Amino acid sequence: MQNLSVLTAQWVAPTVDYHGLAPELVVAGGLCLVLILDLFIDDRKKWLLSVISSFTLLAAMIPVLTLALSDVQVRSMFDGRYVVDNFSLVMKGVFLLSGYVVVLLSSSHVEEGEYWRGEYWFLLLSSLLGMLMMTSSRDLVSIFVALEFLSIPAYMLAAWRKRDTKSNEAGVKYFMLGVFASAVMLYGMSLLYGVTNSTLLVDIASQVTGTGEFSAVHALAVVFVVVGFAFKVSAVPFHTWAPDTYEGAPAPVTAFLSVASKAAGFVALVVLIYTAFPLAHDIWQPFFWVLSALTMTVGNILALKQHNIVRMIAYSSISQGGFVLMPLAVAGMSGSANSALRSVVLYMIIYAATNLGVFAVILAVSRKTRSGEISSFGGLFSYAPALGVLMTLFMASLAGIPPLGGWIAKFVAFQSLLSSQSSWAYALALIGAVNSVIAFGYYGNVMREIWMRPVPDGDITQIKIPGSLSLALGITSVATLVFGIFPAIGLHFADLAEIAGALSR
Repeated sequence: MQNLSVLTAQWVAPTVDYHGLAPELVVAGGLCLVLILDLFIDDRKKWLLSVISSFTLLAAMIPVLTLALSDVQVRSMFDGRYVVDNFSLVMKGVFLLSGYVVVLLSSSHVEEGEYWRGEYWFLLLSSLLGMLMMTSSRDLVSIFVALEFLSIPAYMLAAWRKRDTKSNEAGVKYFMLGVFASAVMLYGMSLLYGVTNSTLLVDIASQVTGTGEFSAVHALAVVFVVVGFAFKVSAVPFHTWAPDTYEGAPAPVTAFLSVASKAAGFVALVVLIYTAFPLAHDIWQPFFWVLSALTMTVGNILALKQHNIVRMIAYSSISQGGFVLMPLAVAGMSGSANSALRSVVLYMIIYAATNLGVFAVILAVSRKTRSGEISSFGGLFSYAPALGVLMTLFMASLAGIPPLGGWIAKFVAFQSLLSSQSSWAYALALIGAVNSVIAFGYYGNVMREIWMRPVPDGDITQIKIPGSLSLALGITSVATLVFGIFPAIGLHFADLAEIAGALSR
């Protein structure tokens, strides 16, 4: 009893900043409310769950804004294991707004598809909660918990069309390869803990260095952890799950996986290399160089051969991930760390807006054509001119054509490479430039179908677009145009994250 009283006297309750945790608490409260209401409300009123989900995400944006306007720049909790800074706030905003657009994409799709609606919204909010946690995690344990929190609901969402064999296949492939990647990453984390005796990223950084105590075990641990997250961002050769999963999953889930889930993987990579492995750049820089070159090249070449629009976007998403990896290949060089972080954040923001817009158009067109083939977009401008123009804008943005958002994202990525003044960076920039030209082949093919091909079935019936889908199209198209015409807006948010990245190192 005496020993117990001594231990009790020494134990100090951790300091919890509830303002800093407010976005996560709001989303957690919303998903609990959705789960409880689903048990009691009638099926005819289940549409209320989508409304609650959307307002939950908008409500969570309020504390994000108040935290951003607060005088406190960095809020550290649990002995530095959970940090709320400008970087995490920018990414929380990206995840919440992306999630809101996904809810808009899902509303009519879920209601008309006879899905189990309550579970759908619960799993979607749960995955988003894991993404919010990922932005602030600064400890191996919290990073792994956040990763599983966002991944496990995503596995279930991918297989949501229970009577569809393709959806079942998508869920199983995603789950099996995801578990394998988690095991590899967890093994790397266990090696890190074994050689550093800590799970706190700043403690790991003090021991995993390019000199001194650096060893083969350190290198193996870094590589295994990076490989685990390379799966999340579908980097080649860890991309094999993406095409089948994207094609088999419900279209709103595919949009969610291609944007929010991919961005969460990049957030984890950025946090790890800037906080835990800043001096191990001799290991991860060449690794990222190879991953970037392979990812953009293989993704582009395979995208050229696709006839299904979703599979094409899947390979496009893989290729775009290669462009995001480009700046990380020089992030460890002198003077390149800030520009690399800035370009990664900017690319993720603009890519989220553009790719969600692409899926909004795909959902709208498929309401009429009931087809996923690229040829089903033939003559789209003749009977749905607004959708034809918007799809053209989104395709051109992904191709990096001014004055749309994609051009500034690619420009800043190339700028970060060239500013390093390294022959390896110049070589990667050349590979990226060639791939940018190749990418226009399949983006241009979709534009050609829209503007130059006839309507496949001759049916020029107008497409009826639900209000929620129209709102999603409006948000994504405006964002794509604004970020391209006024690049300073996107650069401002990227610069905020750059400051936070410097503070967190």
